[in-house]
Amino acid sequence: MSGREELLFHKYDLRLVIEEQDKRLKDEIEGYDRNYLLNTSTDDLSDHLETKYRIDAVVLHKDKIHIKSSGDADIDVSSDYNRMIFERNKPFYIRGTSITFAVPFEGDKELFYCQASTFTMNSLRASVEDGELIITYNEVDPNSERIKADFEKRLSDIETHLNYVLNDITPFNNGLRAKAKGYIESRKAKILKDQGIVSALGYPIKTVSSGPTTYIAPGIRKKVIIQKPTATTAPFVPEPVLEMENYEAILKIISNMVLVMERSPHSFKDMKEEDLRQHFLVQLNGHFEGEASGETFNYQGKTDILIRHQGKNIFIAECMFWQGPESLVKKIDQLLGYTSWRDTKTAIPIFNKNKDSSAVLAKIPEIVKAHKNFKRQIEYNNETGFRFALSHNADKNREMILTISVFDVPQ
Repeated sequence: MSGREELLFHKYDLRLVIEEQDKRLKDEIEGYDRNYLLNTSTDDLSDHLETKYRIDAVVLHKDKIHIKSSGDADIDVSSDYNRMIFERNKPFYIRGTSITFAVPFEGDKELFYCQASTFTMNSLRASVEDGELIITYNEVDPNSERIKADFEKRLSDIETHLNYVLNDITPFNNGLRAKAKGYIESRKAKILKDQGIVSALGYPIKTVSSGPTTYIAPGIRKKVIIQKPTATTAPFVPEPVLEMENYEAILKIISNMVLVMERSPHSFKDMKEEDLRQHFLVQLNGHFEGEASGETFNYQGKTDILIRHQGKNIFIAECMFWQGPESLVKKIDQLLGYTSWRDTKTAIPIFNKNKDSSAVLAKIPEIVKAHKNFKRQIEYNNETGFRFALSHNADKNREMILTISVFDVPQ
Protein backbone atom coordinates (compact mmCIF):
# COMPACT_ATOMS: atom_id res chain seq x y z
CA MET A 1 0.00 0.00 0.00
CA SER A 2 1.47 3.37 -1.02
CA GLY A 3 1.73 6.23 1.45
CA ARG A 4 -0.42 9.32 1.45
CA GLU A 5 0.46 11.89 -1.20
CA GLU A 6 2.10 15.05 0.08
CA LEU A 7 2.73 18.52 -1.32
CA LEU A 8 6.14 18.60 -3.02
CA PHE A 9 8.82 21.33 -3.13
CA HIS A 10 7.21 23.33 -0.35
CA LYS A 11 8.13 22.05 3.12
CA TYR A 12 11.75 23.29 3.48
CA ASP A 13 13.69 26.32 2.25
CA LEU A 14 16.59 24.83 0.26
CA ARG A 15 18.82 27.81 1.00
CA LEU A 16 18.54 27.12 4.73
CA VAL A 17 19.09 23.40 4.14
CA ILE A 18 22.38 24.15 2.35
CA GLU A 19 23.44 26.54 5.11
CA GLU A 20 22.69 23.87 7.72
CA GLN A 21 24.70 21.30 5.76
CA ASP A 22 27.66 23.66 5.74
CA LYS A 23 27.26 24.24 9.49
CA ARG A 24 27.22 20.51 10.19
CA LEU A 25 30.40 20.08 8.17
CA LYS A 26 32.18 22.79 10.14
CA ASP A 27 30.82 21.53 13.47
CA GLU A 28 32.10 18.01 12.77
CA ILE A 29 35.58 19.32 12.05
CA GLU A 30 35.50 21.50 15.16
CA GLY A 31 34.47 18.47 17.18
CA TYR A 32 37.39 16.23 16.20
CA ASP A 33 39.95 15.36 18.83
CA ARG A 34 42.90 17.71 18.39
CA ASN A 35 45.53 15.01 18.08
CA TYR A 36 43.35 12.93 15.76
CA LEU A 37 43.05 15.92 13.44
CA LEU A 38 46.78 16.72 13.49
CA ASN A 39 47.70 13.08 12.87
CA THR A 40 45.24 12.66 9.98
CA SER A 41 45.90 13.37 6.32
CA THR A 42 44.06 16.56 5.35
CA ASP A 43 43.30 15.25 1.87
CA ASP A 44 41.98 11.89 3.06
CA LEU A 45 39.71 13.56 5.59
CA SER A 46 38.55 16.07 2.97
CA ASP A 47 37.63 13.19 0.65
CA HIS A 48 35.62 11.54 3.42
CA LEU A 49 33.76 14.73 4.37
CA GLU A 50 33.02 15.60 0.75
CA THR A 51 31.22 12.33 0.20
CA LYS A 52 29.49 12.55 3.59
CA TYR A 53 28.06 16.05 3.16
CA ARG A 54 27.49 16.10 -0.58
CA ILE A 55 23.82 16.61 -1.39
CA ASP A 56 22.86 13.90 -3.86
CA ALA A 57 20.68 15.33 -6.62
CA VAL A 58 17.56 13.39 -7.54
CA VAL A 59 17.63 11.61 -10.88
CA LEU A 60 14.37 10.11 -12.15
CA HIS A 61 14.65 6.83 -14.07
CA LYS A 62 11.79 7.39 -16.47
CA ASP A 63 12.79 4.36 -18.51
CA LYS A 64 11.84 2.20 -15.50
CA ILE A 65 8.39 3.66 -14.83
CA HIS A 66 5.83 0.94 -14.12
CA ILE A 67 2.34 0.37 -12.77
CA LYS A 68 2.90 -0.54 -9.15
CA SER A 69 -0.72 -1.59 -8.52
CA SER A 70 -4.22 -1.34 -9.98
CA GLY A 71 -7.63 -2.58 -8.98
CA ASP A 72 -10.94 -1.79 -7.31
CA ALA A 73 -11.07 0.96 -4.70
CA ASP A 74 -13.60 2.75 -2.56
CA ILE A 75 -13.43 6.39 -3.59
CA ASP A 76 -14.63 9.29 -1.47
CA VAL A 77 -16.71 11.59 -3.69
CA SER A 78 -18.05 13.85 -0.93
CA SER A 79 -16.27 16.84 -2.47
CA ASP A 80 -17.79 16.23 -5.93
CA TYR A 81 -20.53 18.87 -6.13
CA ASN A 82 -21.89 17.39 -9.33
CA ARG A 83 -23.30 14.58 -7.19
CA MET A 84 -26.31 14.84 -5.02
CA ILE A 85 -24.94 14.17 -1.56
CA PHE A 86 -26.84 15.39 1.49
CA GLU A 87 -24.11 15.04 4.15
CA ARG A 88 -20.82 16.35 2.77
CA ASN A 89 -19.27 16.63 6.21
CA LYS A 90 -18.40 12.96 6.12
CA PRO A 91 -16.97 10.59 3.46
CA PHE A 92 -19.28 9.23 0.78
CA TYR A 93 -17.77 6.21 -0.96
CA ILE A 94 -18.59 4.63 -4.26
CA ARG A 95 -16.78 1.83 -6.07
CA GLY A 96 -14.10 2.88 -8.54
CA THR A 97 -10.58 2.08 -9.79
CA SER A 98 -7.16 2.90 -8.34
CA ILE A 99 -4.04 3.04 -10.54
CA THR A 100 -0.61 3.63 -8.98
CA PHE A 101 2.49 4.66 -10.96
CA ALA A 102 5.99 4.10 -9.60
CA VAL A 103 8.90 6.23 -10.84
CA PRO A 104 12.27 4.87 -9.61
CA PHE A 105 14.84 7.49 -8.65
CA GLU A 106 18.30 7.94 -7.15
CA GLY A 107 19.37 10.69 -4.80
CA ASP A 108 18.27 12.29 -1.56
CA LYS A 109 14.50 11.88 -1.28
CA GLU A 110 14.25 14.89 1.06
CA LEU A 111 14.95 17.14 -1.94
CA PHE A 112 11.39 16.46 -3.11
CA TYR A 113 10.26 18.60 -0.17
CA CYS A 114 12.73 21.48 -0.64
CA GLN A 115 11.78 24.74 -2.30
CA ALA A 116 14.56 26.06 -4.50
CA SER A 117 15.32 29.73 -5.13
CA THR A 118 13.35 29.36 -8.37
CA PHE A 119 9.91 27.77 -8.16
CA THR A 120 6.37 27.89 -9.52
CA MET A 121 3.07 27.94 -7.68
CA ASN A 122 1.97 24.57 -9.08
CA SER A 123 0.67 22.31 -6.32
CA LEU A 124 2.47 19.07 -7.10
CA ARG A 125 1.62 16.03 -5.02
CA ALA A 126 3.05 12.54 -4.79
CA SER A 127 4.16 9.98 -2.25
CA VAL A 128 7.93 9.66 -1.81
CA GLU A 129 9.18 6.24 -0.78
CA ASP A 130 12.71 4.85 -0.66
CA GLY A 131 13.83 4.87 -4.25
CA GLU A 132 10.39 5.40 -5.76
CA LEU A 133 8.13 8.36 -6.47
CA ILE A 134 4.51 7.18 -6.21
CA ILE A 135 1.64 8.86 -8.06
CA THR A 136 -1.85 7.43 -7.61
CA TYR A 137 -5.07 8.04 -9.52
CA ASN A 138 -8.42 7.11 -7.93
CA GLU A 139 -11.11 7.29 -10.60
CA VAL A 140 -14.79 6.44 -10.59
CA ASP A 141 -14.81 6.37 -14.38
CA PRO A 142 -11.17 6.03 -15.46
CA ASN A 143 -10.02 7.20 -18.88
CA SER A 144 -6.59 5.89 -19.90
CA GLU A 145 -5.73 8.78 -22.24
CA ARG A 146 -6.62 11.42 -19.69
CA ILE A 147 -4.73 9.64 -16.90
CA LYS A 148 -1.65 9.20 -19.07
CA ALA A 149 -1.67 12.85 -20.18
CA ASP A 150 -2.07 14.09 -16.62
CA PHE A 151 0.67 11.76 -15.32
CA GLU A 152 3.15 12.90 -17.97
CA LYS A 153 2.32 16.56 -17.30
CA ARG A 154 2.75 16.10 -13.55
CA LEU A 155 6.04 14.25 -14.06
CA SER A 156 7.32 16.99 -16.34
CA ASP A 157 6.51 19.64 -13.72
CA ILE A 158 8.30 17.60 -11.06
CA GLU A 159 11.38 17.33 -13.29
CA THR A 160 11.34 21.09 -13.76
CA HIS A 161 11.41 21.63 -10.02
CA LEU A 162 14.15 19.05 -9.59
CA ASN A 163 16.25 21.04 -12.07
CA TYR A 164 15.64 24.17 -10.00
CA VAL A 165 16.91 22.24 -6.97
CA LEU A 166 19.93 20.99 -8.93
CA ASN A 167 20.86 24.55 -9.89
CA ASP A 168 20.98 25.48 -6.21
CA ILE A 169 22.91 22.50 -4.85
CA THR A 170 25.52 22.27 -7.63
CA PRO A 171 27.64 25.24 -6.44
CA PHE A 172 27.61 23.83 -2.90
CA ASN A 173 28.67 20.37 -4.07
CA ASN A 174 31.35 21.73 -6.41
CA GLY A 175 32.96 23.75 -3.63
CA LEU A 176 32.44 21.21 -0.86
CA ARG A 177 35.86 19.55 -0.87
CA ALA A 178 37.72 22.85 -0.98
CA LYS A 179 35.55 24.17 1.85
CA ALA A 180 36.16 21.06 3.96
CA LYS A 181 39.89 21.28 3.33
CA GLY A 182 39.86 24.95 4.26
CA TYR A 183 38.04 24.28 7.54
CA ILE A 184 40.47 21.45 8.37
CA GLU A 185 43.56 23.50 7.61
CA SER A 186 42.18 26.47 9.53
CA ARG A 187 41.54 24.39 12.64
CA LYS A 188 44.92 22.67 12.38
CA ALA A 189 46.62 26.04 12.16
CA LYS A 190 44.72 27.29 15.20
CA ILE A 191 45.61 24.19 17.21
CA LEU A 192 49.28 24.55 16.32
CA LYS A 193 49.22 28.23 17.12
CA ASP A 194 47.63 27.49 20.47
CA GLN A 195 50.36 24.99 21.17
CA GLY A 196 53.02 27.45 20.13
CA ILE A 197 54.70 25.10 17.67
CA VAL A 198 53.98 26.63 14.28
CA SER A 199 57.68 27.29 13.75
CA ALA A 200 58.41 23.57 14.06
CA LEU A 201 56.48 22.79 10.88
CA GLY A 202 58.88 24.41 8.42
CA TYR A 203 62.59 23.98 7.85
CA PRO A 204 63.56 26.58 5.23
CA ILE A 205 66.82 25.92 3.45
CA LYS A 206 69.34 28.73 3.61
CA THR A 207 70.53 29.50 0.11
CA VAL A 208 74.03 30.64 -0.78
CA SER A 209 73.96 34.15 -2.18
CA SER A 210 77.32 33.63 -3.90
CA GLY A 211 76.50 30.15 -5.18
CA PRO A 212 77.09 29.25 -8.84
CA THR A 213 74.37 30.25 -11.27
CA THR A 214 75.54 27.88 -13.99
CA TYR A 215 72.68 25.75 -15.30
CA ILE A 216 70.06 28.04 -13.66
CA ALA A 217 67.75 29.77 -16.13
CA PRO A 218 67.21 33.52 -15.53
CA GLY A 219 64.28 34.55 -13.37
CA ILE A 220 63.30 31.12 -12.06
CA ARG A 221 65.38 30.68 -8.95
CA LYS A 222 63.26 30.02 -5.87
CA LYS A 223 60.10 30.64 -7.55
CA VAL A 224 30.36 6.87 -2.35
CA ILE A 225 31.00 7.93 1.52
CA ILE A 226 34.67 7.37 1.59
CA GLN A 227 35.62 5.75 4.87
CA LYS A 228 36.70 8.14 7.58
CA PRO A 229 40.49 7.97 7.99
CA THR A 230 41.78 6.19 11.06
CA ALA A 231 44.52 7.90 13.02
CA THR A 232 46.03 7.85 16.45
CA THR A 233 44.92 10.31 19.10
CA ALA A 234 48.34 10.13 20.74
CA PRO A 235 49.97 13.51 21.36
CA PHE A 236 50.95 15.09 18.06
CA VAL A 237 54.68 15.46 17.42
CA PRO A 238 55.55 18.13 14.83
CA GLU A 239 57.55 16.94 11.83
CA PRO A 240 60.02 18.87 9.69
CA VAL A 241 58.56 19.74 6.31
CA LEU A 242 60.42 20.91 3.23
CA GLU A 243 58.52 23.89 1.91
CA MET A 244 57.22 23.56 -1.64
CA GLU A 245 59.22 26.57 -2.80
CA ASN A 246 62.47 24.84 -1.90
CA TYR A 247 61.23 21.51 -3.26
CA GLU A 248 60.50 23.10 -6.63
CA ALA A 249 63.89 24.82 -6.59
CA ILE A 250 65.67 21.49 -6.05
CA LEU A 251 63.76 19.87 -8.90
CA LYS A 252 64.51 22.85 -11.13
CA ILE A 253 68.24 22.54 -10.49
CA ILE A 254 68.10 18.87 -11.45
CA SER A 255 66.06 19.68 -14.55
CA ASN A 256 68.41 22.46 -15.68
CA MET A 257 71.38 20.17 -15.22
CA VAL A 258 69.77 17.68 -17.61
CA LEU A 259 69.25 20.48 -20.15
CA VAL A 260 73.01 20.98 -20.16
CA MET A 261 73.44 17.25 -20.78
CA GLU A 262 71.03 17.42 -23.71
CA ARG A 263 72.86 20.39 -25.21
CA SER A 264 76.33 18.81 -24.77
CA PRO A 265 75.65 15.14 -25.53
CA HIS A 266 79.25 14.19 -26.30
CA SER A 267 80.39 15.20 -22.82
CA PHE A 268 77.86 12.97 -21.08
CA LYS A 269 77.10 10.05 -23.38
CA ASP A 270 79.51 7.63 -21.68
CA MET A 271 78.53 8.53 -18.13
CA LYS A 272 76.88 5.97 -15.89
CA GLU A 273 74.15 6.64 -13.36
CA GLU A 274 76.65 7.26 -10.57
CA ASP A 275 78.55 9.81 -12.68
CA LEU A 276 75.39 11.70 -13.58
CA ARG A 277 74.42 11.82 -9.94
CA GLN A 278 77.71 13.46 -9.02
CA HIS A 279 76.97 16.33 -11.41
CA PHE A 280 73.64 16.88 -9.68
CA LEU A 281 75.30 16.85 -6.28
CA VAL A 282 77.83 19.52 -7.32
CA GLN A 283 75.02 21.87 -8.28
CA LEU A 284 72.82 21.09 -5.28
CA ASN A 285 75.67 21.54 -2.81
CA GLY A 286 76.53 24.82 -4.49
CA HIS A 287 73.04 26.13 -3.79
CA PHE A 288 72.31 24.45 -0.47
CA GLU A 289 75.54 24.85 1.49
CA GLY A 290 76.97 21.40 0.93
CA GLU A 291 74.08 19.52 2.51
CA ALA A 292 73.38 17.28 -0.50
CA SER A 293 74.98 13.87 -0.56
CA GLY A 294 74.92 10.65 -2.51
CA GLU A 295 74.92 7.08 -1.23
CA THR A 296 73.95 8.41 2.19
CA PHE A 297 72.46 5.93 4.61
CA ASN A 298 68.91 6.86 5.51
CA TYR A 299 66.39 4.76 7.47
CA GLN A 300 66.30 1.27 5.85
CA GLY A 301 68.82 1.70 3.08
CA LYS A 302 70.91 4.14 1.12
CA THR A 303 69.64 6.55 -1.46
CA ASP A 304 71.01 8.32 -4.52
CA ILE A 305 70.52 11.96 -3.54
CA LEU A 306 69.76 13.09 0.00
CA ILE A 307 69.51 16.63 1.34
CA ARG A 308 69.69 17.13 5.08
CA HIS A 309 68.92 20.22 7.12
CA GLN A 310 70.01 20.53 10.74
CA GLY A 311 70.46 16.77 10.88
CA LYS A 312 67.05 15.96 9.38
CA ASN A 313 66.37 14.40 5.98
CA ILE A 314 64.13 16.66 3.93
CA PHE A 315 64.64 15.55 0.31
CA ILE A 316 65.35 12.13 -1.19
CA ALA A 317 65.73 11.23 -4.85
CA GLU A 318 66.36 7.94 -6.65
CA CYS A 319 67.87 8.24 -10.13
CA MET A 320 67.25 5.53 -12.73
CA PHE A 321 67.68 4.66 -16.38
CA TRP A 322 64.40 3.57 -17.95
CA GLN A 323 64.31 -0.20 -18.40
CA GLY A 324 60.57 -0.75 -18.51
CA PRO A 325 57.65 -0.57 -16.04
CA GLU A 326 59.17 -3.05 -13.60
CA SER A 327 62.22 -0.87 -13.14
CA LEU A 328 60.02 2.04 -12.02
CA VAL A 329 58.03 -0.13 -9.60
CA LYS A 330 61.30 -1.34 -8.11
CA LYS A 331 62.53 2.23 -7.68
CA ILE A 332 59.29 3.30 -5.98
CA ASP A 333 59.54 0.38 -3.56
CA GLN A 334 63.17 1.20 -2.98
CA LEU A 335 62.34 4.84 -2.26
CA LEU A 336 59.56 3.88 0.14
CA GLY A 337 61.95 1.58 1.93
CA TYR A 338 64.50 4.37 2.34
CA THR A 339 62.15 7.06 3.56
CA SER A 340 61.28 7.45 7.20
CA TRP A 341 58.12 9.21 8.32
CA ARG A 342 60.02 12.49 8.37
CA ASP A 343 60.68 12.44 4.63
CA THR A 344 57.79 13.96 2.74
CA LYS A 345 59.35 15.27 -0.49
CA THR A 346 60.86 12.79 -2.93
CA ALA A 347 61.71 12.48 -6.61
CA ILE A 348 62.63 9.93 -9.26
CA PRO A 349 64.51 11.45 -12.22
CA ILE A 350 64.26 8.95 -15.08
CA PHE A 351 66.96 9.01 -17.74
CA ASN A 352 65.63 7.70 -21.02
CA LYS A 353 68.04 6.56 -23.72
CA ASN A 354 65.21 5.28 -25.89
CA LYS A 355 63.91 7.38 -28.73
CA ASP A 356 60.22 7.19 -27.83
CA SER A 357 59.93 9.33 -24.68
CA SER A 358 56.20 9.88 -25.23
CA ALA A 359 55.60 6.15 -24.80
CA VAL A 360 57.53 6.19 -21.52
CA LEU A 361 55.53 9.20 -20.30
CA ALA A 362 52.24 7.50 -21.17
CA LYS A 363 53.07 4.50 -19.00
CA ILE A 364 54.07 6.31 -15.82
CA PRO A 365 50.62 7.31 -14.42
CA GLU A 366 49.18 3.80 -14.79
CA ILE A 367 52.27 2.26 -13.18
CA VAL A 368 52.12 4.55 -10.15
CA LYS A 369 48.33 4.33 -9.79
CA ALA A 370 48.58 0.54 -9.63
CA HIS A 371 51.00 0.73 -6.71
CA LYS A 372 49.58 -0.27 -3.32
CA ASN A 373 50.78 2.99 -1.73
CA PHE A 374 49.18 5.25 -4.35
CA LYS A 375 46.73 7.80 -2.94
CA ARG A 376 46.14 10.38 -5.67
CA GLN A 377 47.71 12.22 -8.58
CA ILE A 378 48.59 15.85 -7.92
CA GLU A 379 48.27 18.56 -10.55
CA TYR A 380 51.72 19.26 -11.95
CA ASN A 381 52.21 21.66 -14.83
CA ASN A 382 55.12 19.92 -16.50
CA GLU A 383 55.17 18.33 -19.93
CA THR A 384 57.69 15.65 -19.00
CA GLY A 385 56.79 14.98 -15.39
CA PHE A 386 54.11 13.79 -12.98
CA ARG A 387 53.43 14.29 -9.28
CA PHE A 388 51.71 11.88 -6.90
CA ALA A 389 50.87 11.46 -3.24
CA LEU A 390 51.85 8.08 -1.79
CA SER A 391 51.30 6.77 1.70
CA HIS A 392 54.23 5.74 3.85
CA ASN A 393 54.64 2.05 4.56
CA ALA A 394 54.26 2.55 8.30
CA ASP A 395 51.36 5.02 8.37
CA LYS A 396 48.97 5.79 5.54
CA ASN A 397 48.08 9.15 7.10
CA ARG A 398 51.61 10.34 6.44
CA GLU A 399 51.95 11.29 2.82
CA MET A 400 55.00 11.32 0.62
CA ILE A 401 55.02 13.60 -2.40
CA LEU A 402 56.72 11.93 -5.35
CA THR A 403 57.70 13.81 -8.49
CA ILE A 404 58.73 11.70 -11.48
CA SER A 405 60.49 13.45 -14.37
CA VAL A 406 61.59 11.92 -17.65
CA PHE A 407 64.73 13.22 -19.34
CA ASP A 408 66.23 12.26 -22.69
CA VAL A 409 69.93 11.58 -22.33
CA PRO A 410 72.48 10.87 -25.06
CA GLN A 411 73.11 7.28 -26.03
